[in-house]
Amino acid sequence: MTVAKPRTTYQEAARELLRETLFGAARDQLAERPWSEITMVDIATAAGVSRQTLYNEFGNRNEFGQALVLHEAERFFTGVEAALRENFGDPREAIVAALERFLLAAAEDPLVRALLSDDGTGGLLPFVTTRGLPIVSWAGERLADVIAEGWPELPPADARLLSETLVRLAISYVTTPAGTPAETAAQAGHLLAPFADRALGRG
Repeated sequence: MTVAKPRTTYQEAARELLRETLFGAARDQLAERPWSEITMVDIATAAGVSRQTLYNEFGNRNEFGQALVLHEAERFFTGVEAALRENFGDPREAIVAALERFLLAAAEDPLVRALLSDDGTGGLLPFVTTRGLPIVSWAGERLADVIAEGWPELPPADARLLSETLVRLAISYVTTPAGTPAETAAQAGHLLAPFADRALGRG
């Protein structure tokens, strides 16, 4: 028996569209100047809505900033996780593909790069540290869950170590590039794949 999925109501769809429009407006603003210089009026104007509509949806600027960061992080890491899943059969390829996807997306997306490399002057740093889960912990936990999904035989401690190492390496390469995304990912795969093979009992 097939269970029908709950239908999205008009109100839910309208709210989702509003939020995506507001996030898109904020992304456009952030491509031109740091968060510290952007007001709620700027975002509302760019989105073509009233300031009151923006406040009704998010409450205040800090709440909007946190929601924006979570939205972008979800969008960004969905692609990284997909790269892992597409290569579960080969740990080396999975590591290389996930890291390359991460580096390519960060290089192409100014907001993601700003989130990962903010030194405190851009105004976004608190949203990925003190006002929410630190981005390293949040991303590490997400990747550890995906790794456990694909390689259930991997000890949980090793899954966490591998995922955190991948995240920390990726962020360090975003802030201080040492080569192209493909070259960097290949080097990381060469370094980390033997660990994954041994942990999986394949080495």
